[in-house]
Amino acid sequence: MNNLLVELFVEELPPKALKKLGEVFAQTLAASLKNTGLAASTAATTAYASPRRLAAHVTDVAAVAADKPVVQKLMPVAVGLDAAGNATPALLKKLAALGADASCVPNLRRENDGKADVLFYESQAKGATLAEGLQKALEAALAALPIPKVMSYQLQDGWSSVNFVRPAHGLVALHGSDIVPLAILGLNSGRETHGHRFEAAVDPIVFANADEYAAKLASEGAVIASFAERRAEIARQLAAAAAKAGGKPIDDDALLDEVTALVERPNVLIGQFEQEFLAVPQECLILTMKANQKYFPLLDDSVENAGKLTNKFLVVSNISPADPSAVIGGNERVVRPRLADAKFFFDQDRKKSLESRVIGLSKVVYHNKLGTQGERMQRVAAIARAIGQSLAGDTLALQAEQAAVLAKADLLTDMVGEFPELQGIMGRYYAQHDGLAADIADAIEDHYKPRFAGDSLPRGQVGTVVALADKLETLVGMFGIGQIPTGDRDPFALRRHALGTIRMLSESNLDLALNSLLTVAGSAFAAVDGFKSAESALADFIYDRLAGSLREQGYTAQEVDAVVSQRPQRLGDIPKRLAAVRAFAALPEAAALAAANKRVSNILKKVENPVEPTVDNALLKEAPEIALHDALVDVVPQADAAFVTGDYTESLQALAALRAPVDAFFDGVMVNADDAALRANRLGLLAKLHVAMNKVADISKLSA
Repeated sequence: MNNLLVELFVEELPPKALKKLGEVFAQTLAASLKNTGLAASTAATTAYASPRRLAAHVTDVAAVAADKPVVQKLMPVAVGLDAAGNATPALLKKLAALGADASCVPNLRRENDGKADVLFYESQAKGATLAEGLQKALEAALAALPIPKVMSYQLQDGWSSVNFVRPAHGLVALHGSDIVPLAILGLNSGRETHGHRFEAAVDPIVFANADEYAAKLASEGAVIASFAERRAEIARQLAAAAAKAGGKPIDDDALLDEVTALVERPNVLIGQFEQEFLAVPQECLILTMKANQKYFPLLDDSVENAGKLTNKFLVVSNISPADPSAVIGGNERVVRPRLADAKFFFDQDRKKSLESRVIGLSKVVYHNKLGTQGERMQRVAAIARAIGQSLAGDTLALQAEQAAVLAKADLLTDMVGEFPELQGIMGRYYAQHDGLAADIADAIEDHYKPRFAGDSLPRGQVGTVVALADKLETLVGMFGIGQIPTGDRDPFALRRHALGTIRMLSESNLDLALNSLLTVAGSAFAAVDGFKSAESALADFIYDRLAGSLREQGYTAQEVDAVVSQRPQRLGDIPKRLAAVRAFAALPEAAALAAANKRVSNILKKVENPVEPTVDNALLKEAPEIALHDALVDVVPQADAAFVTGDYTESLQALAALRAPVDAFFDGVMVNADDAALRANRLGLLAKLHVAMNKVADISKLSA
């Protein structure tokens, strides 16, 4: 047993994919070696990934895998042996194909497979050598890489070519101190690699054994091979440089990962730009520095200006010159035109009001079946006006309508044209510049929220109404033209829109009924040719998303099913309903009542016509049905009163008193009596019981 190192040396790998490439390369390689018995099941795997290399170090790897016992099913005894117990030609042929002959027939194992006695051949499969197993493992690792885009390049022989993410120039494969002979991508394995392009002390770097890889790359090659160690070093240097500059680096894990994938030995430097650029909204400056330059903007960490952008930034350089002034100056010169562009766009955009841009939306196609952005925003405005009116009357309705009309106007600004990520954000700034009320300005930015899981909700009532209207318009419109998500395909992010709608309705506890909202939204499409209402299908879609979201929050499938199957219209009530169901399920009467409710449901389903929950007292003949009716008369008003006040827990728990009379009813009363009037009356009694038991939730779903 020895430790193994494999490194593939390549040209610069795509930075956004590097972390995943390194992890998959090492994990797949190690898993393949373990499957073939070459690596111990407890072998530790270390992944390495830098801009120019993917590597894996695996402990406890054998030069040759142990032989494995192999048991192969041959054929039924009746087919393989004749009456005298001798091998038939069919058996001999099968054995010959396995490299055996008639001499092994007496040693064949017999076993019944449930149908007949069968012959089994037991042998030892020779363990794979490391060269064989590692060759297959390396091929599997390269095939498994999540490569964004494969490129084809010519090998040095001048006529053959291979496909890979980037041209590969070196392969190291060491088992202890021995080279494992491998060949892939036109390369043969050895013990040499290359370090940092400019700062390596030695080139090439020669490894005496597998275990000195990381240390020797660092000391001789000026490369921190481990992605995690390099990332931690960058984070440490960022914090130190920020403290020196008197600020706080922006927190962005994705940017930190990307910069880690761009450098082999990081060196964080402090740069700055002119104060005048700070007049531009900081979101614009931060975005251009992060997206275009991969800089870490510095934020003010003082109490009075916490979170405000400063005119300094941090650069993660891949070189460490004695005098870094040239590197710093170069980066400052590069960023200045970017910031100047942002300032120019901001100044130009403010020369026109948002309102003046609205007419231009009529020239922007939204969807070929749903018209332009201008037409879309008229629909959103109509929906927002109706929702606002329902929630708080004329004032909110007018504010929501105004914000909805202006919400997409910033799409026509130069700034959003350059940085689409700033849509909504810039709309808020321009609305403030136009002198619009804070609620309107905030709503223009917030109508996109929540953009993703965990995102904040709109900060005010106007923003909530416009965001709700915007998402409902998208959902209703797309379902109305048949653009329904299937499998993994969801090009219009309808699942995200549905979850955003659910969050706003439930977390903001809005007094709005879902079906009414869908009807209002659908009415906005009356003038759209080819639109067909799909309200029922959309409601199913939303409730499915709701059920999945609730299960992710820790509620059981039975609890969720009990509540969601009732299609509660006020989604803000759902947490209280779930709490009530959970409390009810803990009662000793719960299981019996859930089973009884299931039985009642099944009985009522078998009746041809819907059963009205009415009872004629004169037709109550048997003592148990009289007792059940009396119990309902006593319990239902209590449960209903609690339901009306929103005390769903009390409403459900009041039903516990029905257990004894329900059990007695089913034990002593024949529901399907021969007398039609008696039968109808008893079904009406059960229907009344069913209504009472299923107001808060369908408790039959709690039945095992």
